[in-house]
Amino acid sequence: MAGLVSMSSLASVARPVVTRRATVRGAAPAAAQHTVRANVAASLRAVGDSQVSMPSFMGLRGKSSALPRFRSLRSEAPAAAARSKTVVLAIARAPYTGGVVDNEQLLEESDACGVGFIASLKGLRTHKTVTDALMALGCMEHRGACSADDDSGDGAGIMCNIPWKVLNKFAADNKIEGFTEGSSGVGMVFLPQDPAQAAQSKEILEKSIAAEGLKVLGWRDVPVNKAVVGRMAAATEPTIVMVMVNGAAGDELERKLYLARKTAEKAAAAADAKAPGISENFYVASFSGRTIVYKGMLRSAVVGQFYLDLQNPEFEAQFCIYHRRFSTNTNPKWPLAQPMRFLGHNGEINTLQGNLNWMASKEADMTHPVWSGREGELRPICNPAASDSANLDRVAELMVQSGRPVAETMMVLVPEAYRNHPELTATYPEVEAFYDYFAGMQEAWDGPALLVFSDGKKLGARLDRNGLRPARFWRTSDDYIYVASEVGVLGDVMSNAKNVVAKGRLGPGQMIEADLETGEFKENTQVAKEVAGRCDYKEWLKDIDMMVTAEPAGAPKMDAAALIEAQAAAGYSAEDITMIIEEMAGQGREPTWSMGDDTPMPVLSERPHHLYDYFKQRFAQVTNPAIDSLREGLVMSLEMTLGAKGNLLDNNGAKDIPMVHIKTPVLFDEDIDTIINHKRLNAKRVPARYNGDGSKGALAAGVLALCAAAEATVRAGSQCVVITDKPEFGDAKMPAIDSLLAVGAVHHHLIAVGLRTRASIVVESASAYSTHHVACLVGFGASAVNPWLGLETCRSWRMSKKVLAAIDRGKLPEMSVADVQRNFRAAMNSGLKKITSKMGISLLTSYHGAQIFECYGIGPEVINTAFKGTVSRLGGLTMDEVASELKMFSSSAFPGEGEMMASVAARGMYQVKPGLEYHANNQEMSKLLHKAIGLGGKSEVGSHEDYKAYEAHRNDRPATCLRDMLDIVSDRQPISVDEVESVADICTRFVTGGMSLGAISRECHEAIAIAVNRIGGKSNSGEGGEDPLRFLPIMDADAEGKAESFPHLRGLRNGDIASSAIKQVASGRFGVTTSFLMAANQVEIKVAQGAKPGEGGQLPGTKVSPYIAGLRNSKAGVPLISPPPHHDIYSIEDLSQLIYDLHMVNAEAKVSVKLVSQAGIGTVASGVAKANADVIQISGGDGGTGASPLSSIKHAGGPVEMGLVEAHRTLVENGLRDRVVLRADGGARSGLDVVQYAMMGADEYGFGTVAMIATGCVMARICHTNNCPVGVASQREELRARFPGVPGDLVNFFQFCAQEVRLELARMGYKSLDEVIGRNDLFVQKRQHGSSTVAGQPAKTMALDLSYLTTSSGAAGPSSKRIAAPTKGDGRVLDDEILEDPDVMKCIETEGTLVIQTQIINVDRAAGARVAGQVAKKYGNNGFAGSLTIDLEGSAGQSFGAFLVGGIHLRLVGEANDYVAKSMSGGEISIMPPPDSPFKPEDCIIAGNTCLYGATGGKVYINGRAGERFAVRNSVCDAVVEGTGDHCCEYMTGGCVVVLGSVGRNVAAGMTGGLGYFLDEDNTFATKVNGEIVAMQRVITPAGEAQLKGLIEEHVNKTSSPKGKRILAAWAEYLPQFYQLVPPSEANIPEATNTVVEKAAVAKA
Repeated sequence: MAGLVSMSSLASVARPVVTRRATVRGAAPAAAQHTVRANVAASLRAVGDSQVSMPSFMGLRGKSSALPRFRSLRSEAPAAAARSKTVVLAIARAPYTGGVVDNEQLLEESDACGVGFIASLKGLRTHKTVTDALMALGCMEHRGACSADDDSGDGAGIMCNIPWKVLNKFAADNKIEGFTEGSSGVGMVFLPQDPAQAAQSKEILEKSIAAEGLKVLGWRDVPVNKAVVGRMAAATEPTIVMVMVNGAAGDELERKLYLARKTAEKAAAAADAKAPGISENFYVASFSGRTIVYKGMLRSAVVGQFYLDLQNPEFEAQFCIYHRRFSTNTNPKWPLAQPMRFLGHNGEINTLQGNLNWMASKEADMTHPVWSGREGELRPICNPAASDSANLDRVAELMVQSGRPVAETMMVLVPEAYRNHPELTATYPEVEAFYDYFAGMQEAWDGPALLVFSDGKKLGARLDRNGLRPARFWRTSDDYIYVASEVGVLGDVMSNAKNVVAKGRLGPGQMIEADLETGEFKENTQVAKEVAGRCDYKEWLKDIDMMVTAEPAGAPKMDAAALIEAQAAAGYSAEDITMIIEEMAGQGREPTWSMGDDTPMPVLSERPHHLYDYFKQRFAQVTNPAIDSLREGLVMSLEMTLGAKGNLLDNNGAKDIPMVHIKTPVLFDEDIDTIINHKRLNAKRVPARYNGDGSKGALAAGVLALCAAAEATVRAGSQCVVITDKPEFGDAKMPAIDSLLAVGAVHHHLIAVGLRTRASIVVESASAYSTHHVACLVGFGASAVNPWLGLETCRSWRMSKKVLAAIDRGKLPEMSVADVQRNFRAAMNSGLKKITSKMGISLLTSYHGAQIFECYGIGPEVINTAFKGTVSRLGGLTMDEVASELKMFSSSAFPGEGEMMASVAARGMYQVKPGLEYHANNQEMSKLLHKAIGLGGKSEVGSHEDYKAYEAHRNDRPATCLRDMLDIVSDRQPISVDEVESVADICTRFVTGGMSLGAISRECHEAIAIAVNRIGGKSNSGEGGEDPLRFLPIMDADAEGKAESFPHLRGLRNGDIASSAIKQVASGRFGVTTSFLMAANQVEIKVAQGAKPGEGGQLPGTKVSPYIAGLRNSKAGVPLISPPPHHDIYSIEDLSQLIYDLHMVNAEAKVSVKLVSQAGIGTVASGVAKANADVIQISGGDGGTGASPLSSIKHAGGPVEMGLVEAHRTLVENGLRDRVVLRADGGARSGLDVVQYAMMGADEYGFGTVAMIATGCVMARICHTNNCPVGVASQREELRARFPGVPGDLVNFFQFCAQEVRLELARMGYKSLDEVIGRNDLFVQKRQHGSSTVAGQPAKTMALDLSYLTTSSGAAGPSSKRIAAPTKGDGRVLDDEILEDPDVMKCIETEGTLVIQTQIINVDRAAGARVAGQVAKKYGNNGFAGSLTIDLEGSAGQSFGAFLVGGIHLRLVGEANDYVAKSMSGGEISIMPPPDSPFKPEDCIIAGNTCLYGATGGKVYINGRAGERFAVRNSVCDAVVEGTGDHCCEYMTGGCVVVLGSVGRNVAAGMTGGLGYFLDEDNTFATKVNGEIVAMQRVITPAGEAQLKGLIEEHVNKTSSPKGKRILAAWAEYLPQFYQLVPPSEANIPEATNTVVEKAAVAKA
């Protein structure tokens, strides 16, 4: 079965084989209602040959979906074949000794997980606690993954009490004396495989133990079963031993053991030079007198089988933390398995590089009396070789060992979003002072995180500020507390229902804590109040200045001539001023642009670029989510602090925190005056100038002098260094040092000399005028930026004649000079939030100094001076070359001697301008292509000679991208083209990019789909859905190519299909219905888009015609903004779940994942391959778009060549390459591009913008305005009527392109693309460029190094075999069992009525989806006239009821996890707790996060509460629920939601359609509504009352809700307590108003 290896294939490891449950069940009774699955309890049985004392999640129910999930088509990875060039291998690094970390190392490993704990509050230690934990661990196997061998788990383990009974017996048997609980400790130690190094490691540890005055009592070989370890894990499996010690007690013992471990680690690092690898392979998993960790590179199911201790009935524990890891990489690393020594982490720390760098900067100041001056022995605290979880564990462990309470430690490191928090303000406001106090001392470890933790005395869980990880907890009557990423992990929701007294969830930023000594259990409010009350933080904050923004200047400060000269010297172009600065000043927002970036990379351009332009913003994809700055900005903050940071370990009052707090890092000139005049801050300006005579080393010398001056200033007592390039400071005749270079150099210099935490850096910058500039400056160390020249440009613009006239004519609103500066800053602020949010970072303090950028074209001299640790894989500019480029600004802009500048020169960076910057998509190119293909059907086959002219224009262009710097030097002799594979075969590898219907017109979208279907390729629907009419072949075309079914198209043929083979599922879920998915050959998950990675799509309201709105289930004329990709793809295991969901609904359609190139994408691609994707698409950062912020188009996303090579290389190295098809998508315009992409590793080739050009696009670059002159990118009917293209035009282009591929292959001597895929060893960097005299080097630098692209990674295997491989599967699932029931199939075929019963557990994921897909395939979304009711009992896995369609009813008694009713298209879901549950349903969580995401139909009734993001992007569904978490009804565009209980914050953010009814019993609802769009009113109309009451009546009828019954029984009392939320699009409907205004009929689009 595809996607699932048989258990027999694993027999080679001699593991006990699990017998699959027989697929033939008892015959169903003749009655319409019958049971599908036998009772779960009756299915419990022993597991194979394992000991009966061992738990097994397979024992919950004998079905294949409960087996460990394997994710490939084979049982072992193929060996790599030898290649002609060096294979790139993992770099062996020396042990980390401190200082700035290398981001390259951090990119090698990312992970996400499933996690939880079980604990007895009564202090009972039992073996059942351990076996239950192992069972729960097994039931979360699907949240983990395996290496390429499908058997080596990415990691699994438990942390629990030390098994004193087991070890006491060992001590007695071995005559070990003095080993007693309370005064002894146990270390779980991983030793190197090499016997000599193992002995050396033991010696090192024994010396460290003795040095702490402790005694080694003995060593114990931990009994293990090696047979269950996978092949890849076995290759690095350590020797596992325990060391038993005594000599102290209590906290003193814990600290001594901690010191012994840390000093042993340092000693091993010191020994690594003579014993290579000892530092990495010697690892102490735990060393404590209270807790112990059992973990390894194991699957969940074999943890208990591997560690024989865990099978011992005398192994007893009061608590047990369990963890299953999903690593995006596959190199087995036993130490990275979890739990760690203090915590287990499900999620990803997005801010890791910044956290590590700041920790390295401040650790010298971190002291505490308990260490008696030995703090140096504990450093470095962090290690970039460890994972994010391991580093957070190290910091938290140190803080706890230093005496800080456990809960306080977690609140300091992972603070909640305490601003704009009504519940916090009402219930525990004192915590605000606590968070304010620590905000300047410790930047947040930010990112999606469920953290479970214990020091052996306290046990707890903490959720990140955004609530982006599921965290459910429940408590039983016998005082056991359970926490888990999922409910149902014990399979006892029905059998144990009467004992469950409470069910809850951790909301965003919340924590729970259990005291293992006293048995006290505390929820969030109590924990927070106690922590905040420990010190008088409010009193301490009285000495801190919360700086108030100054009033900006009311008039320009420079005359026109001086301003223009300053702008020119600072590198401004005319477009920068008009398109960026003036737009921000006038509108208060960043400019929007379209079509992507087709200009040369800065390092290849012959024109000057700012240093900022060489840096690309990093963004979240797969391993961690972007977050939503637009709709969820309440969790974000731009607040910063100025001044020295104190001692994190032993803080004492105001002296330990920075003395000035600022609301934003963007400062007016007057704010700088306030800072300079602040007496205690003692801020000093340091001019950034250098000798500009052009002499060698002048800039480097200037930077050194600047750093020395800054250091001297700090040593003299300044707590704020103001780096300035203002002409009035320093020698104005000397050129300014680039602000980014200056800030980065000073930042790193102060780190190097140990002074970084003693002072903040502020910069007065002429060159900073865009959001990207300010983000770079903050990211490389500046706490605040004064864009003084940008502000002066705003002032000057406001007082210009054109603006004064525009205001007089009413073209611009009345605004003062101060107003335009505020607008400029507001645009900067929102842009900064967008930039940080796309990396998943909420707080600017965590982005500060984090260097979350990658560099293309800067050499090591500059990197090591100012940007140390930043990824820069291409080499590039030296200091002298940077100076030369800066000089180019003035030399290219200033006039001759004695002349006055009239204006700043244009450079053509955004629009094509003759003689200025080159654009790959230009008018000449489009004319040549149109002529070659015979645009408009002028020629059936086009002109090959004219195509040659187009080909020459493309292939002889100025170097624009990296592949233009590569030549192909074959290792074979040319062959005849007749020997090369055919045009038709090559064309099947062609795909078009995801261009949404809405962004482009129907005519263009359908013409592209028809053309690509003709050649056997695959077109892509983009985000927005498709008309079901397109799913059927066109059979009414006449001889002239016209058809009544598609009257707007020409050039049609009978048999043409306008359906896109690839259906895109994007973050907005627009147009995603079950029938849409069932019409797909392939489904693409858009994780990121090249033009704006980390952001959601946007469609201007003018382009949302009635037709487009109908397809997207939205409102005509209302702008559509998709959320960032975080709602159900915010981690690797959630992406894996979505892939699973899509495979479930349409088992025939392959699933592709669209990623965007950036450093580290190879690790991401490995994770995606392990997540069971069929195809991975790598897009370049230059991708086209219909609308995007201009800064995103220009400054995010890397070159497709780099991402493609890295993804291919990493997949090959990890043995995963044959699992997935790799697709390149970025700037392909010719056959040469195809061959180059193939050589870099791609199996398929995407064409985006050029496909639109081939159908008529003239590159007007106004897609975002709806004014496309040829109807390609417009929804205006009169413009669409001008659409010139026919499908045959694009067919001609693709055939020409394929023929060009054939000719190139023949020249190389190869017969097929199969033979050259992955052959980048045939590339040479040889192209001479511009005025350079050195082959392969651009004009700007002699040091560009493309060896990264020209070094092979080994054999890729046959590409055509990968492409032809069947769709991956996930084994036999619950829906398969249902569909095998003949009565079910009869019901579907005959549209009959049937009720069936079955049971469900949490590993039954996407239950109902496959059944729904089969119904939709035959009847569409709501065409099924029958009724199929499925009654279920138990705990439903994730995505319960996903993609449900009309006529199917799911009734669940039990509970559900995340994603209930995801993309539901119809039908009905009702969920209720077990009937004998003692808790009140309205008080307890019964469904998880992100329910109804993208629902386009149906009804949902939930007798209980749901989690965060309920009904996000709901567009049609009606739902009743009894309470929700934050962000309810977010991005909703239709339907009706009724909430009969309390809700969290940010209700109705981005809600543009539909209605919401909310019961407000405690009068707090108004504070929780996001009123940006919706109006809030009482239920004022009879129609509204009828709608509300009718839904509640249905809710009671479906779920027997006690609360619903109470409301209906006292309707007159409850009705006035309801609020109705009404977006503007619904303001005129009867349910919202008694005065309905009739609208004029709108013509069909």
